[in-house]
Amino acid sequence: MMWRRRPEPLPTGPGQESVWNYPRPAVAEPFAGRLEVIFDGRVLADTTRGVRTLETSHPPSYYFPIGDVATELLRSNTARRSRCEWKGQARYFDIVTPGRTAIAAAWSYPEPTAPFAALAGQIAFYLAQMDICRVEGEIATAQPGEFYGGWVTSRVAGPFKGEPGTMGW
Repeated sequence: MMWRRRPEPLPTGPGQESVWNYPRPAVAEPFAGRLEVIFDGRVLADTTRGVRTLETSHPPSYYFPIGDVATELLRSNTARRSRCEWKGQARYFDIVTPGRTAIAAAWSYPEPTAPFAALAGQIAFYLAQMDICRVEGEIATAQPGEFYGGWVTSRVAGPFKGEPGTMGW
């Protein structure tokens, strides 16, 4: 594996955060702005009681309280497994509507580690598999890379983990 030195952070503009100022290890914090997820033309999740996780070089991942998610569209996916060194064992969900299925498109940490207790009862979504995801009304784009679940908005400056050449960051 080739290790690369830390890239040069992009300059931040007014109201922006640099992902290079986010901590490592990661942290979870409340997010009171409105978060929305649309899938197959339906509101899948909508909240002003979210949690965001922040980690150096990653755009935020957003988590929704289970009560603010259309859980009737979620199906447990027991084939997909992963473990985060900080958050613990993840559980994955397929999203199923009569017109469309997205495999392992959402995840949760049913028993998160103590520093991430705020993620208990929360679900996150892979933006790349959704129709539209919004952060405070702004349409977000998916963090580069197939594994990462960050949401890129104008509020964050990179470069971001997941872009070509970032494997060794």
